[in-house]
Amino acid sequence: MTAVTWTASKTETPARVASWRSMDCVTRGAKDEWLALFAEDAVVEDPVGPSMFDNEGKGHHGKEAIAAFWDLAIANVERFEFAMHDSFAAGSECANVGTISAFLPGGARVDTEGVFVYNVSEDGLIKSMRAFWETERAMATLRVEG
Repeated sequence: MTAVTWTASKTETPARVASWRSMDCVTRGAKDEWLALFAEDAVVEDPVGPSMFDNEGKGHHGKEAIAAFWDLAIANVERFEFAMHDSFAAGSECANVGTISAFLPGGARVDTEGVFVYNVSEDGLIKSMRAFWETERAMATLRVEG
């Protein structure tokens, strides 16, 4: 499978382009490139609300906190695959609907279905990324492959 499969609308909007770039950076493990996509005062909520990545559910504010989120939630995954099958763009935002597959050490895999909302500034930098997904639903897909 290709690291990013996009079967949604291909109409380019600033938020959609930013989301494509974000997914590409994650699949390549390009932390610095990924961080460069965000505005200085950006917020990442992945998932929205309290979670194992954000106990208080207030999001990761600013590049330093977003970099720490990468180290906690992204860096330990061996490989990511994104399959986006729908995308709705409006104004400076887009909401992508799809599945993110995380391949973990030891052959484990988790598929997270959700809605991933990007809001960008006038210069195309990500102001916020909000991921709507349910931990219990994602964990129910946990399996060991191979």
